[in-house]
Amino acid sequence: MTDYPDRFMPGAVLLAGDAKYTIRAVRTHKKALLVALEGINTRNQAEALRGKLFEVPEGDLPRLDEDQYFRFDIVGISVVDEKGTSLGKVEEVLETGANDVYIVRDEESELLIPAIDSVVKEIDTGAQRMVVELIPGLERRPLKRPLGD
Repeated sequence: MTDYPDRFMPGAVLLAGDAKYTIRAVRTHKKALLVALEGINTRNQAEALRGKLFEVPEGDLPRLDEDQYFRFDIVGISVVDEKGTSLGKVEEVLETGANDVYIVRDEESELLIPAIDSVVKEIDTGAQRMVVELIPGLERRPLKRPLGD
């Protein structure tokens, strides 16, 4: 997942857990990038990386415009309404096409918050706080618990 596919060029570094990989070559195949990594020379070595999340070192991230955030800036942030009532924390960010949706959960409920200006009034990543306006239609729904809980 990236909005900056041009960062995947030979010599760029990717992280997968504690491991560091350098890109050897890149080519486009259909609508995907095929990336060759230094030190990964066989199919078995490549298969061992299947399903791994590759990340870019934080120092290599591009500067964002004001009011733009990386997902890792948003996940885990506390959410309150305009009166200061706690609504929970952002657990996930869904990409819907039109706009992202923040899944906010507390111990008992969840709330889907569209990432639009009319709802999200303030994000302070330093304070780990988001202020939202609960417009009509935005309602908490109880979390469904597995049987036996």
